[in-house]
Amino acid sequence: MSRWRLLLTRPEADCAALAQTLAAAGIASSSLPLLAIEPLPRSDAHIRQLAALAGCQAIIVVSKPAARLLLERLHEAGIQAPPRGWFSVGEATAAVLQAAGLQVTYPALGDDSEALLALPALRQAIAGARVQVMIVRGVGGRELLAERLAEQGASVDYLELYRRCLPDYPSGTLVRRIQAERLNGLVVSSGQGLEHLQQMAGADWPQVASLTLFVPSARVAEHARAAGAQQVVDCRGANATALLAAVQRSAAPAS
Repeated sequence: MSRWRLLLTRPEADCAALAQTLAAAGIASSSLPLLAIEPLPRSDAHIRQLAALAGCQAIIVVSKPAARLLLERLHEAGIQAPPRGWFSVGEATAAVLQAAGLQVTYPALGDDSEALLALPALRQAIAGARVQVMIVRGVGGRELLAERLAEQGASVDYLELYRRCLPDYPSGTLVRRIQAERLNGLVVSSGQGLEHLQQMAGADWPQVASLTLFVPSARVAEHARAAGAQQVVDCRGANATALLAAVQRSAAPAS
């Protein structure tokens, strides 16, 4: 049995699936979702963007919530998903689209924009004149994908389907959970997850920042260290496999 006792902070459904994976490997965890997915209202603008997917050379879906909501909105609008041109940032997002019969290209290593931009298939898809790219995501987020693709001559648009919110918890919930369950590690899956962790911690952030923090990428690791996190582990991916490997290669605190 592992000595790790981790706090999972992903959206509720993701926490449940991740907790099962960790439990099967003998790793204890507790779930406190710090990201809630709030779908945006349906609009005529969304319908127009959904219809425009057929004219895109590349459709980039950046998260599982984006993939699920996109498929749901396409079905509701009676619009058939284009047969080709699908890309995702990671394997888990690709799996949602693949379950709907779509062929999706994604990086074998890395769950971030940099890994996706390095894919030869994406470079090939955007080669040529008048290339249209649609990025399907939540409100806000990194602009790196759009900026790099625009630099290569592509016309890029966003289809934003949801916003990420911090659930409403009583003051002190985070530290009380850590203390009550003697947790010794924290898991965040994105830069926004890190921001919500700091917001949730409030004045207790120095205490929370002393725990080992597992993050999905070098970029989030850099932000965590700049914020004062003392022990940061880059999992080199946001999926359960990457987290499990990172936890297993990291020595848990003695107590």
